[in-house]
Amino acid sequence: MDVKEVIHRRRAYRSLNPVKITEDLIEDLAECAQLAASCFNNQPWRFVFVHDPQVLREMHGALSKGNEWIHYASMIVVVFTKKDLDCVVKGREYYLFDAGMATAQMILRATELGMVAHPIAGFHEDKVKEILGIPKDMTVITLVNFGKKRDQLRPVLSQKQREWERERPERLPLEKFVHINSYGGE
Repeated sequence: MDVKEVIHRRRAYRSLNPVKITEDLIEDLAECAQLAASCFNNQPWRFVFVHDPQVLREMHGALSKGNEWIHYASMIVVVFTKKDLDCVVKGREYYLFDAGMATAQMILRATELGMVAHPIAGFHEDKVKEILGIPKDMTVITLVNFGKKRDQLRPVLSQKQREWERERPERLPLEKFVHINSYGGE
């Protein structure tokens, strides 16, 4: 499978079945994230790979309403960083961008391996930090939820989530976000 095929195959499915989580899998995903580009090679990303059933249950208490589907995920990867770990060049802060690139590489590798890796914003950051012992000065960017795509929709999904499962949500047309040689406005 080539990179473009993996990019096309990647989807944020919510109906998940379990996937076997091993140390080798975690190392594989982490190594793919490790190779991401970053400002001056600072590598500001930090991850907690949560797959212990007890800790997963605790993490469920940090989820926002509507994310009950995550109870079926086999692993949650918590992505976090802080500004001091990366470059600030002429006021431009790179830490969130660089952590995002590393996370994207992990997500694409998971897709290549036949998994779903679904990042979310619906969580209570302070609860996540408390559960996992993440320092208060860190920023938790996302929780990436891992499993295998389930053919049958889970009953915990909302109507909108069911629609998104059946068909990829519409993408912006290229002319909405691609500009050539100068910015042409919204």
